[in-house]
Amino acid sequence: SSASISLTSGIDSTYDSYVFKFIDIHPATDNVRFQFNFSTDSGSNYNVTKTSTSFRAYHAENDSATELSYETGSDLAQGTGFQMLDLSSVGNGNDETFSGIMSVFNPSSTTFVKHFIATGEQNAANNYSHNGFVAGYANTTSAINAVQFKMTSGNIDDGIIKLYGVK
Repeated sequence: SSASISLTSGIDSTYDSYVFKFIDIHPATDNVRFQFNFSTDSGSNYNVTKTSTSFRAYHAENDSATELSYETGSDLAQGTGFQMLDLSSVGNGNDETFSGIMSVFNPSSTTFVKHFIATGEQNAANNYSHNGFVAGYANTTSAINAVQFKMTSGNIDDGIIKLYGVK
């Protein structure tokens, strides 16, 4: 149980891209969102400027609703705040978790911006199955060397975050 998970080592020029896997991320607080931000100063600050876009598909557990929608509320337009990875609130019931994958490309570049793409699946607080897609870029030519994950409120109660380097 942690308020935030910060990866402050292991993201360097060893690999061309990095992949994060999120396995059954479960919040302690009901009806919250799972989010991330980057750092260029080894985790002293998590405030990298990002531009992103998001869309999702969902289906109600009781088959009462389905939708494919663009999620303007989860987008950032040159914002320094945390980027949402789930596109609906996660509940804290035992059948409500978030799982997904995020790739970050060339985070050690000191020439280009850093692109990211993520997809995730969750059984949300509203008993809907949500499949979300988030993509964008960190608008910095400084090397990204740390990432922080947290819920919008409360702790991450349980779950696994794995980091892989890809050549």
